[in-house]
Amino acid sequence: MRDAVIVEIARTPVGRRNGSLSEVHPADLSATVLNAVVERSGVDPALVDDVVWGCVSQVGEQASNIGRTAVLAAGWPETVPATTVDRQCGSSQQALHFAAAGVVAGHYDIAVAGGVEAMTRVPMGSTVEPGPGFPMPESVHERYGVRFNQGIGAEMIAKKWGISRQQADEYALESHERAAAAIDAGAFDSQVVPVDIAGGVFSQDEGVRRGSTLEKLAELKPAFDEDGLITAANSSQISDGAGAMLVMSSEKAAELGLTPLVRVHTSVVVGSDPVMMLTGPIPATAKALAKSGLGIGDIGAFEVNEAFAPIPLAWLAETGADVKVTNPLGGAIALGHPLGGSGAVLMARLVNHMRDNGVRYGLQTMCEGGGQANATIVELL
Repeated sequence: MRDAVIVEIARTPVGRRNGSLSEVHPADLSATVLNAVVERSGVDPALVDDVVWGCVSQVGEQASNIGRTAVLAAGWPETVPATTVDRQCGSSQQALHFAAAGVVAGHYDIAVAGGVEAMTRVPMGSTVEPGPGFPMPESVHERYGVRFNQGIGAEMIAKKWGISRQQADEYALESHERAAAAIDAGAFDSQVVPVDIAGGVFSQDEGVRRGSTLEKLAELKPAFDEDGLITAANSSQISDGAGAMLVMSSEKAAELGLTPLVRVHTSVVVGSDPVMMLTGPIPATAKALAKSGLGIGDIGAFEVNEAFAPIPLAWLAETGADVKVTNPLGGAIALGHPLGGSGAVLMARLVNHMRDNGVRYGLQTMCEGGGQANATIVELL
């Protein structure tokens, strides 16, 4: 039976909003990681059967199939096709699922999965503005605008699971501390591709805040509900970034003389409460474990996207996973969340951490707007 393996994975450093990557076009940001995975592996890009690219705000510079624009920006042969997918924050994780499924089915010999989001240049929400002459009726706003507010959803999760402001802030502080320690230890060096920018080269995630305290975090006002606990500090950062994964079968890797990093062991997606919307990683994890035949204790590393601190805290409470191996290198609260690129960015962190520490199984899961979640189990090879 055919399988799907990741033989190379790369990501850009993640930039803050209006930060170091703010002048880089998303196609060029994507091209950087596309070229990185083929250059590092030695694979001729002409052999790539398809590029499956994630992006959430497909408007402006990210419109008209940014995946295809990225392939052309990378200077790849025009014969290499590409498509762009949107599963909200899980878009590039879903891109991996699609690419892996294509390889397993025999539709592809080689595929590239990944994604991008330039949130400085294409602000979040750009795609939901009504067209000229079509103001949004209040009835529509009530049905969709209010229903799909992620910040309010995070507040609802905090109430349901009894998560306090202090717990959320403590979690956020720990995310920054873990990320800072990972940077200092060089844990990201092999996965990050430097990006040429005006005046130099950008090579390190810039969202990490060092030396903060719970007292400082406690001073921040709630962002969505004046009586709530979600603040800018315990939420993911608005960011710019991209990541890419080179996917093929084990047989193809052997034919090309390549050593796979991990096998895509199990891939699932679920729908969940569209109002609370961010609880999907809980059933997605359960579904992935059931499908794989593995238990929570078999997983040696977890990447659970830190959209808001209550999401991983509720997930930890429900799954019983070990907090020490959950987001061990920090998460989106410290390192940023470039929406359509985040699935690939998290997978780069997970795969490299597994390799560096001899972890056999890793699980990644991501909450997604509208009440969905992907979960992916990968096996070290």
